[in-house]
Amino acid sequence: METGGDLRLPTPVWSGTEPVSTAVQPLTLSPDWNNRRLFSLLWPLVVEQLLVVTMGMVDMVMVSSVGEHAVSGVSLVDTVNILIITAFTAMATGGAVVTSQYIGRRDQENGNCSARQLIYISVLISILMMFITLWLRRPMLKLIYGSIADDVMQSAQIYFFITALSYPFLALYTSAAAMFRSMGNSAVVMKTALLVNVVNVLGNALFIYGMGLGVAGAALSTLIGRIIAAFLLTFLLMRGRSGIINLKDLTKINFVPAMIKRILNIGIPSGLESSMFMIGKILVTRIFTVFGTVAIAANAVSSTINSLGFMSGSAFGIGLLTIVGQCLGAGDYSGAKRYTKKIIGISYLSYLFVNINILIFMNPIISIFNLSGESHEMCVTFMRIHCVTSTLFWCLSFVLPNALKAAGDARFVMIVAAGTMWIVRVSSAYILAFPLGLGPLAVWLAMGADFLFRGIFFSARWLRGRWMEKRVI
Repeated sequence: METGGDLRLPTPVWSGTEPVSTAVQPLTLSPDWNNRRLFSLLWPLVVEQLLVVTMGMVDMVMVSSVGEHAVSGVSLVDTVNILIITAFTAMATGGAVVTSQYIGRRDQENGNCSARQLIYISVLISILMMFITLWLRRPMLKLIYGSIADDVMQSAQIYFFITALSYPFLALYTSAAAMFRSMGNSAVVMKTALLVNVVNVLGNALFIYGMGLGVAGAALSTLIGRIIAAFLLTFLLMRGRSGIINLKDLTKINFVPAMIKRILNIGIPSGLESSMFMIGKILVTRIFTVFGTVAIAANAVSSTINSLGFMSGSAFGIGLLTIVGQCLGAGDYSGAKRYTKKIIGISYLSYLFVNINILIFMNPIISIFNLSGESHEMCVTFMRIHCVTSTLFWCLSFVLPNALKAAGDARFVMIVAAGTMWIVRVSSAYILAFPLGLGPLAVWLAMGADFLFRGIFFSARWLRGRWMEKRVI
């Protein structure tokens, strides 16, 4: 990883079973995130997010050949899956922040220790979630969504069962990918995502079209892709040639409570934030089930297409965890401020570009999904609202908080995110949908209001500098 100076590491401060050291390491070099390094970190992240989004679109298009009931079933399960997956995604965020700060401090031994602890706890959590989901998948769907058409419920149960089997592999992949990004090596993760997408498309073609397995085929290709991704990235880290961080001793399982606590100090608030957000989103999504399959399908397709706008912003937010984390690990607060402003500016420009193109080519894109005429028109309305509100407010709502998390201010992010979701989005969606009679349109209007208030609170926190009082390592 290019830094423009000496990369010699200090004497390791952790040796196996003894507690992780809290001693401040001498700083030999502040991270230099020049334009070249920023570009080398960010462009693979953008491509990776593009691959994730396009894969979601390809899945939806292929599943749509089975019928609207299949699209609806997959959409409902994916919403629940995201809620479950947020637990180990949050752990990966905690691990990424801790590891990035150790890299900024030039402390390789503690960086390796944090990487191992992250994988141990993430995989354990994911296995627990897998068994719970396999056992309770039908009651969960009925509890969350209430009455669902029989064909939609059947598709949802099949898809839920098979994708639940992939949780441990997804947790392992997510943790390993976070370590590569912490080192600034996002290209490896991008190439892995590309490979997985190829496997997914080929699997869908074989299982859905060739073997006629329907939603089960889409779920099987997802499972296989996640298994390949998990073992590939973990193998590369265990080889010890991946850069500053390696997992050579991963199989010598040894829990270090002090390091786990540091990861959880970021991971638990991040997980609660994401979980509360997704629970609120699920409750809001339940509004669509009241208005039938047409509304469910329109929302599913709108969400899939509009995720194109999220891809660059999500990538830049992930990059901020590494950049700000390394800067703060080196004690460079002015650099953390400077790079955050720069990334936010780039995020706005990219978001504007993508959403303008979505508005221009909206109808041809929607036509790919084989929706009915009524669903098509509803989808157009949803997308227009979202393109405007998200362009104005999304970057401050979802990119900027990653800089706060990288500084250890995850608890504040959790409080704001949960508060605006429940007070603004959930409550206003139900009020607008039923008492005021706006129907499904209310969900997308409430979403825009949520973006606005989140952005206001996070911007104020950043400008006041309270995040600089936090400590991670």
